[in-house]
Amino acid sequence: MSDPRIRPIQLQDVDAVVQLVHDLADYEKLPQLCFLTTDKLIACVFADSPAVYGHVAVVGNVVVGYALWFLNYSTWEGVHGIYLEDLYVSPAHRGSGLGKALLVNLASIAAERGYARVEWSVLDWNTPSIDFYSSLGAVPMQGWSVFRLTGQPLAQIAAGNS
Repeated sequence: MSDPRIRPIQLQDVDAVVQLVHDLADYEKLPQLCFLTTDKLIACVFADSPAVYGHVAVVGNVVVGYALWFLNYSTWEGVHGIYLEDLYVSPAHRGSGLGKALLVNLASIAAERGYARVEWSVLDWNTPSIDFYSSLGAVPMQGWSVFRLTGQPLAQIAAGNS
C-alpha cells in the first residue's frame, strides 16, 4: 500500500525541491558544488523524454523531502535499475517514516517494472544515513570505488587530450 505523503514531483514542487537539494549540499558540507536551479530541474524532470524522475514527501501541503533518480542498466542482469541520486528529508521531519516511504516507493517502482535493483552512494562519514539504509537491508558494495570525471579533466578527455 502506498504512502499518501509520497507522490511524483509536480511543477509547483520544483522550487521547494531545489531548496532541499541546496540544504542537502549544506548538510554534506559541499554547498560550493551545488549549482542546481529551478530552470535546470524543470528542464530535466519535465522534458518530453525525461532522464530524471522525482518523488516528493509532502506534509500539510509542504514539500519536506524528495527522491531524485534515474535509470541505470545492469549488463549482467540484462535489465534496468534505479539509481537514487538524492534522498533527503528535512531535519524537522526525520524519524517520521518519510525516508523509508520514499525508498519503499522506489522499490515498488523497481519491482513493478522488473528492474534488478535500487542503488545509491552515501558519504563514508554519514553514519546516520548508513545506519538507516542498513536497517532496511541495504548493503554497501564492498570492493567497489566510485570514480568521477568532471571539470577540467572531463573537458581535456572530451577534447582528446589525456
